[in-house]
Amino acid sequence: MRPSDERALAALRVLLRSSHLSGPSDLPDLVLAAGEELGVAEARIYLVDYEQTWLVPLTGAPPKVDHSDAILIDGTLPGLVFSDIRQHTSTAEHVTTLWLPVLDGTERVGVLMLRLHPGAVAEQGLREDAMDVAALLAELVLTRSLYGDAVERTRRREDMTVAAELQWSLLPPLTFVSPEASIAGVLAPATKVAGDSFDYAANGDTLHVAILDAMGHGLEATLLAAVAVSTMRNSRRSGYDLTATVLSMDAAVSSQFGPARFLTGIVGELHVPTGMWRWVAFGHPAALLLRDGQVVKRLDSVVDVPIGLGLLDGRPQVGQERLQPGDRLLLHTDGVTEARDEHGEFFGSERLEDLLTREAAGDRPVAETLRRLNLAVLRHQHGRMQDDATVVMLEWRTDEAARTFARVSPSG
Repeated sequence: MRPSDERALAALRVLLRSSHLSGPSDLPDLVLAAGEELGVAEARIYLVDYEQTWLVPLTGAPPKVDHSDAILIDGTLPGLVFSDIRQHTSTAEHVTTLWLPVLDGTERVGVLMLRLHPGAVAEQGLREDAMDVAALLAELVLTRSLYGDAVERTRRREDMTVAAELQWSLLPPLTFVSPEASIAGVLAPATKVAGDSFDYAANGDTLHVAILDAMGHGLEATLLAAVAVSTMRNSRRSGYDLTATVLSMDAAVSSQFGPARFLTGIVGELHVPTGMWRWVAFGHPAALLLRDGQVVKRLDSVVDVPIGLGLLDGRPQVGQERLQPGDRLLLHTDGVTEARDEHGEFFGSERLEDLLTREAAGDRPVAETLRRLNLAVLRHQHGRMQDDATVVMLEWRTDEAARTFARVSPSG
């Protein structure tokens, strides 16, 4: 066994063995212990905040997290590591620092910082070892976060409303990438979101995708969305087709909230082997189809009325569109295009399409495209959103999985 292999094995072993009796507050010490086994002078993990604008060091669970050491994502080297999912090094006064993305699968958890001893270089073996350690740390961050609040406190730069707390608890991981398809979603405003939600599930040859916008604001809107999402999942897991699922959602919302509350949304499914996209849209903005970096079609709603009002006529019509390799679908709530600046100017469909075209030219992953779109909507409103703004992007038959791991690889 090479010294590098022994070093990596020791670092992974200390993480695995220590993790059995540790909680989220112990993670910083585990990172330091793994760094010692790797032979570096300092090791620290930074987590992305809910707004995806800052990288915040995980330091335990103080009563109030100190964000003074947080690193802005845009315009910094650690931020580039996060956004591009790529290893980078920096050197100052003969000290080299290695930065690595921390990925749970392909969801970006944050970055790992390894500061080497003076004069040492980040040789290939260390880079490979560090990549394995970063992967295990991602798993530990997510699993240990279930047992305490240190991770959650770190990721919050401001207090979260009860409605947002509930809404985030409903969500799947923000990113999923397979060799055949990739999907990502983002909610805003992160700490005050209420009625918007999304969901997806990868089940064999089918990728189920949904986006919902519940009427109103605050906790009542979140409860409305929670009933709809839970009914949708129950229907999906019971083997219902698209129309039966939507009818079940309509009945559940109507029975619980009466005829005065409703949701708009899109519930769809992608047949992964063929690229056939089938959907039911109910009173919701049309999905955008991007091909070769351009918006080529709007997949208009096929049901004009929202669910919850008892107005669905029989079995809702199902739309169909066959995707081509590399196509992207963007689903969004009206809070995106209807976001207004201080002069009352809407963000609008034209600005949305222009941004998507620019981001496509940069060959960025779907998750990074949505992060940048979210920031653009926030900037348009000077950070003060009047409504929830949620986006989901689905991409079919690309090499994003291969590109992702080529970037994070030491030789990539």
